Amino acid sequence: MLFAIGAFCLAAFLVGGIPFGYLVGGAILRDDIRKHGSGNTGATNVTRLLGWKWGALVLFLDALKGLLPTLAARLLLQRHGSDELVNLAAILTGICCIIGHIYPVWLKLRGGKGVATALGVILVIAPLASGAALVTFLIVLALTRIVGLASIVSVTAFAVAQLTLMGKKVLLFEQLPMTLFSTMIPALIIWKHRSNIMRILRGNEQKLGSASRSLDRKHDSAE
Repeated sequence: MLFAIGAFCLAAFLVGGIPFGYLVGGAILRDDIRKHGSGNTGATNVTRLLGWKWGALVLFLDALKGLLPTLAARLLLQRHGSDELVNLAAILTGICCIIGHIYPVWLKLRGGKGVATALGVILVIAPLASGAALVTFLIVLALTRIVGLASIVSVTAFAVAQLTLMGKKVLLFEQLPMTLFSTMIPALIIWKHRSNIMRILRGNEQKLGSASRSLDRKHDSAE
């Protein structure tokens, strides 16, 4: 079982590192997308440079590479271990997907910020809290058009929602993996948005739908 968990984690890290934004950007621009816009490979930069259809495709694929390995770990291992061990396998696999996306081996550890991939993971391991996070993201994005702010608020909403749903179980040893996931992954994503936070505080964070800075890399996208 432990060998299987390790294999899933390694595969998840490699799958999570597949740079769909880089691949789509290269296919359409015929150039390295990191040379344009924010210099990021995520869906936000793709949307600004190539339009919402390509951005939506990258967003979907980035979420899928978090969802599928996590779901596979849960389904394939559920007959070979206790519920606690299967949940641990799914959580660890999901974490490796997110880390792989943020630090992809295929792009010398220079990837996105993990929001879309994290969404795919939490849809499997915490569906109720993921709904709260998604609704929060859409509301904040609609009100502000700032993807970075929507991402920061939504991962915070996920942490609050999941820990609230867990209640007193948050202190139980068998729930420690979920407790740590629900705090550390949002913290990591917020930390990856530290440059966005500084620009938001200064009032110069780029809004979705504003003119793309295709030759300017001063802005760093939210995903």
